Amino acid sequence: MSVIILGIDPGLANTGWGVIESVGSSHRCVAYGCVVTTAEEPLPQRLASVHREIEAVIKRYSPVACAVESVYFGANAKSAFATGQARGVALLALADAGLELGEYSPIQIKSTVVGTGSADKSQVAYMVRVLLALPDDPAPDHAADALAAAICHAHQRGSAAARTRLANAAAAEGRR
Repeated sequence: MSVIILGIDPGLANTGWGVIESVGSSHRCVAYGCVVTTAEEPLPQRLASVHREIEAVIKRYSPVACAVESVYFGANAKSAFATGQARGVALLALADAGLELGEYSPIQIKSTVVGTGSADKSQVAYMVRVLLALPDDPAPDHAADALAAAICHAHQRGSAAARTRLANAAAAEGRR
């Protein structure tokens, strides 16, 4: 069964998004892009832009699930706070649409897509290109990260479905 999954890499200046179609363990890229805001814009307008554009992506591609990268709280708390605000308005758009949500750390996403949680951005973009059979690395890197999040969610959904099938088969076997 085909499933459309939206991935989001939140950020105040750049919120990457990517849409994939997943069938079993095969995935194809439907579309990707980046919501860009500038520091000259007032914060409320920047957040409104992120919300509005994510809503438009949802309406255009009709995903049933979404993967969002969690916020990394490194040394720059101000940057993390701004990213958290952008992530919040993206989550609001997802909630309004009633989408299934998966939240993944950068390490989880990199581990799923590249095989190591310490992968750099170029490795993530390369593997996204390979996994989705794209002619070039997706750009900007925020869009590549969003596609990686969508791939991660597709794998997690597949793993959960496989565990459910195994549990159901074991239960059926036990009833015999």
